[in-house]
Amino acid sequence: MTQIINELLGRPLLKIVQDPECFNFSIDSILLANFVSIPSKTKMIVDLGTGNAPIPLYLTLRTKAKIFGIEIQEYSFQLAQKSVKINNKEEQITVLNRDLKGISNELGIHKADVVISNPPFYKVGSFNQNPDERKNIARHEIMATLDDIVKEASLLLNSNGIFAMVHRPDRLVEIIETLRKYKLEPKRIQFVHPKKDKACNHLLIEAVRDGKPGSLKVLEPLVVYNDDNKWTNKILKIYNYEED
Repeated sequence: MTQIINELLGRPLLKIVQDPECFNFSIDSILLANFVSIPSKTKMIVDLGTGNAPIPLYLTLRTKAKIFGIEIQEYSFQLAQKSVKINNKEEQITVLNRDLKGISNELGIHKADVVISNPPFYKVGSFNQNPDERKNIARHEIMATLDDIVKEASLLLNSNGIFAMVHRPDRLVEIIETLRKYKLEPKRIQFVHPKKDKACNHLLIEAVRDGKPGSLKVLEPLVVYNDDNKWTNKILKIYNYEED
């Protein structure tokens, strides 16, 4: 296993430890970490399925709140711990090698202000599963389903707490139904397109626990690449994060 250190963002703000043979973090995690609302009074954030911790690391640029990253795969957990350490973020970020199901019993029921997740997108049996077990777990709902993740988010969040997730547009109806099943009302959604003339291939969605039905805000679509296959200015601005 070969471990390398990459820049998490477009300029040397943060570093992240990765293994090229494993499922490394993608643009999805960065877009989600930028998208989620972080109220000024936020004290506790939980990232369900943190991988090697790109989301907690990015969020340290946006908040001083305590961040917990939950990761079931031991090797990804080890990479996450190293990433936290090389950035000297041990006091703000705690990574736990746990199954996300039931983590609310350890962290506290209705104690979190924000919960975030970049979950497996595909149901077991859909699409070709990867022979690499680690990648398979990251991509398919082997260890946790959409229902598992939303249920746990609802248990973690206090009333009016925020849950944000990135997912596939073909599961939008299921996502909204599942959110409402667990008292999470969708409030913001943004569709992500690879290019301006291409169909949406990802979506970012945010819900509020115990929120009143309605008032869903659909944001301007986010386009990733220009026609020359270079990132758009909006994506560059997200990657080249500058603190206020």
